[in-house]
Amino acid sequence: MPIFNPVIFSVDAAETRRYAGLRKAVDFAEENILDACREALLLIDVRGVWQIYDYANQIVASDPPMKIAGNSIVKHLSGCEKVICMAVTVGAEIEREINKKFSRGEYLASVLLDAAATAAVEQAADLMEKNFAATFAKEAFRLRWRFSPGYGDWDLSQQEFLFKVSGAEQIGLRLTSAMMLEPRKSVTAIIGLKKIRNEELGIRNEACASCNRSDCPMRS
Repeated sequence: MPIFNPVIFSVDAAETRRYAGLRKAVDFAEENILDACREALLLIDVRGVWQIYDYANQIVASDPPMKIAGNSIVKHLSGCEKVICMAVTVGAEIEREINKKFSRGEYLASVLLDAAATAAVEQAADLMEKNFAATFAKEAFRLRWRFSPGYGDWDLSQQEFLFKVSGAEQIGLRLTSAMMLEPRKSVTAIIGLKKIRNEELGIRNEACASCNRSDCPMRS
């Protein structure tokens, strides 16, 4: 299974505020949010793993094959020829510190650090997704955004399948009997890859001819 460990240089303060339920709290001291983000950055251990499989007729061609069930996920992957199964975590150390703060009665600090950890793992997943988009654009694939078990009507029971085929154990993840990931601040997801057809490539190439962006992943 390929390993990709995203590097996070700062934890998103706005997202931390949102995950803490403080988006509309105008009088809340921003420094508290920033302190939690800075502490999170020192505690996270970001690790990611992924694998790509052929996909057709709701079947992921893993070993053994797996049928995707659920109207929302099947619709989301409609037209895709391949899927990326991924897992990413920010590790257990930050979770231990969250629990320590709570046990000491530092409830605000615990809640804010928990929110920062959530922001961090989502950032890590975003970075993996952006990397895939750039990599597979060169092979004329367009990505469908990541979709995790429990979203929509994709039953959480399929977490077990995704856990196995993504190689999540390689980065130290465990799966509970309730289909929850440990460490908690971890994400598994599936990303659809749809081939860009020749007619779409022609439209893209016309647009590229007048574009000066040299770092675009669509350039060969």
